[in-house]
Amino acid sequence: MTVRKPTPTTAARTAAQAQVLGPDPDPTPRHRLPRRANYDRRPQVAVGSRGEVAVGWAEVAARLRDGRVVVVDCYPGVLEQDRAALIAALGADMVIDVEDALLPAAAIDELVAPDLTDDPIFGRVTSLALADLFDPERLDSLRRQVAAAQGRVVVVGTGASLVADGDVLVLADLPRWEIQQRQRRHLVGNLGVDNAHERASLLYKRGYFVDWRLADRHKIALFDRIDHLLDTTVAGAPRMITGATLLHGLRRVASQPFRVVPLFDPGPWGGQWIKEVVDLDRSAVNYAWAFDCVPEENSLLLAFDDEQVEIPALNLVLREPEALMGPVNVERFGAEFPIRFDFLDTMGGGNLSLQVHPLTAYIREHFGVDYTQDESYYYLDAEPDEATVFLGVRDGIDIDAMRADLQAAQRGELDFPAEEFVNRFPARRHDHFLIPAGTAHCSGAGGMVLEISATPYIFTFKLWDWGRLGLDGRPRPINIDRGLANLVATRDTRVTVATLVNQITPLGAGPGWRAERTGLHEAEFIETHRHWFTSPVDHNTAGGVNVLNLVQGEQVTVTSPAGAFAPFDVHFAETFIVPAAVGAYVIRPSGIAEGTTCATIKAFVRGASG
Repeated sequence: MTVRKPTPTTAARTAAQAQVLGPDPDPTPRHRLPRRANYDRRPQVAVGSRGEVAVGWAEVAARLRDGRVVVVDCYPGVLEQDRAALIAALGADMVIDVEDALLPAAAIDELVAPDLTDDPIFGRVTSLALADLFDPERLDSLRRQVAAAQGRVVVVGTGASLVADGDVLVLADLPRWEIQQRQRRHLVGNLGVDNAHERASLLYKRGYFVDWRLADRHKIALFDRIDHLLDTTVAGAPRMITGATLLHGLRRVASQPFRVVPLFDPGPWGGQWIKEVVDLDRSAVNYAWAFDCVPEENSLLLAFDDEQVEIPALNLVLREPEALMGPVNVERFGAEFPIRFDFLDTMGGGNLSLQVHPLTAYIREHFGVDYTQDESYYYLDAEPDEATVFLGVRDGIDIDAMRADLQAAQRGELDFPAEEFVNRFPARRHDHFLIPAGTAHCSGAGGMVLEISATPYIFTFKLWDWGRLGLDGRPRPINIDRGLANLVATRDTRVTVATLVNQITPLGAGPGWRAERTGLHEAEFIETHRHWFTSPVDHNTAGGVNVLNLVQGEQVTVTSPAGAFAPFDVHFAETFIVPAAVGAYVIRPSGIAEGTTCATIKAFVRGASG
């Protein structure tokens, strides 16, 4: 029989661990945090003038009518009704749907099965190309039809340019987040199969591991060939710009600080803080997540005077990787943005699931991903005497006993006694907890976390979900075996306290500012620096991308010492990206924040920036 260590009471634990946290880095009362909802939910980047945008199907068609053969290559997720509206507006004499040349659905299922696996959540990133899903003979037949056709021909569908470039080549595009909303409403399925009725989680999984990978590789080859980019993000409300205008806009974005369009989503543990600070729908049950720097999911708003064109932020990563991320990062990660910022809101909510992220060797072997989701929790806000974080295992735990209790809890036989096995620390505003892969962790109720992590963002092995259901009324998948296979049991209380909790190191100071390193762990490739300031602070990307969040203060302004970009305002809790190409930049308190103490947290890839 295993003899377990007694669990300390909350009061005793808090008293014993208070010394771990050290002095409060900022004793500003919570009621003085910004609550005026000046957070910009639709940030945009000015890149051109209104005349460069075609708005509505009539204007779009008018700009395409000079082409006899119009090819519209669609990213997976473009609605059939939008395809039909464009065809009708063009008055086509012949319509060729390239998806008629796809392999039979059963053959596509068989082809992608090794990448999808039988796991309900996880698969392997496919190495297939889009053309692999098509029948070569059918593609040749379609090409012959185009060559022989008279009158106006429209070739449409995902992969349409495999048939012809035509006289006019259009890329119909939209962000992954909008695709996910359509999947949740069962409006779209996956490429080449009739599965829109399936659970949204399965549609997302197939998109993540297969469809979007194929489409992104295909898209990269299209950027220099397309005549027009068609924004289909809002159903029935198209916006179109030329391919040259798109590329010019992406170069503009990559030369200045910018923000992507943040996304907000509810969850079973979600809280109420985001509603207040971001000014979202007060009637919503909660907001658990806010994704404000995940370019694979977020969109980018290109502004043309009073018109906007919404494109996937990933287009910037795919097209301008070196200007955005820097050559060292591109050499290491390819055209993948390595840093992710998001919010986890448990203020008035519940605990996140107790979880573990895979070790690098494991994620490479099992999922075909080259690096893992090392991360950290930076507390933007915390309920006094309530907010806690679970982090690292307790000294001397019995892993077999932990496994047995997790399995029994999953069978409904008991509530998993988390504090017998995992450390629980009090959390305060501005505390920073480091979470290298393999560390047991979760944010407890009462906290507002800015999660700073490496980008692979779906590889979470839940050990325990506190016996609750997801918002869809179903149990959320638990991965006890995978989680424990990656659990670093030597990351116990002693090691956690010594290496993962508030590892603050002074870096320097000057008139009106001081800087300190707050992480991350030596096993993680991301470095984070925090600056406290009442006066302007000099920064430099030093050849690598910087991602920052204003963690204290109402407003700051980012400027270029050389006047290379227009002054850029940032508000409390907003995340912004400074491309590698920017080089030197300055951040200063502005507006009503002048004369007050502001603070930023800055993340960059160690060895690629400074």
